Amino acid sequence: MKRRNAYILVLPSMFTTGNLFCGFYSIVHTYNHDFERASWAIIFAGIFDVLDGRVARITKSQSNFGMEYDSIADVVSFGIAPALLAYVGFLESYGQLGWAGAFFFAACGALRLARFNTIADEMPKSYFVGLPIPAAAYLIAASVIAYHSFHFFYPSLVMLFLVFALGLLMVSVVRYRSFKDFDLRHRRSFFLLVLLVLLLALAAVRPEITLATIIGYYVCWGPLGEVIAWLRKKRETPEGLVRKEETK
Repeated sequence: MKRRNAYILVLPSMFTTGNLFCGFYSIVHTYNHDFERASWAIIFAGIFDVLDGRVARITKSQSNFGMEYDSIADVVSFGIAPALLAYVGFLESYGQLGWAGAFFFAACGALRLARFNTIADEMPKSYFVGLPIPAAAYLIAASVIAYHSFHFFYPSLVMLFLVFALGLLMVSVVRYRSFKDFDLRHRRSFFLLVLLVLLLALAAVRPEITLATIIGYYVCWGPLGEVIAWLRKKRETPEGLVRKEETK
């Protein structure tokens, strides 16, 4: 029994190691100026990051060691790797401002992970507080992949904005849907099915644009959702109801 339990504990760590390997692979190719391959390595790191958690829950092998190892791998793959990708690929020309922005992104990612590990047991499973670091890294990587296909204007300026904006979102208190409670067995609307079919079609034609659009939508929806919730709450307060009656 002990040998079986030891084997099961290794399974999620293997996927975490795959995550770490992809992050290191991305760093190597960043310094080789193969930015597109470095970006795809970050995307694959995210896949391994999802799988290690799922495997740990399925095999019931969650442990403090696994959580700490996963955080270390995430700092490399989703903090250091995208920060270096942004700096070497786009921000080096800005000098001190460029490396300061890259460091800001990496530091905020590490702070986001530390905060998550501290309050994870106290928070509901339906949402995260602050932008998850894999989503921030994904937007950096997806933007680089999209640029290599379409060469949009002012890529360095866009990247400079992204590293600071994503860093702030990671350490913010903006809520983001976690999808941990999403169950495909439950009934869904017909519109959702049509949307999924449309996304699959777009991914088949333009995967780089589809990826950037989906991640960009997720990143932007957090602040927009907070604004919408604040406006609804303001309308439901007594002052808001009085003003509404007065306008009638």
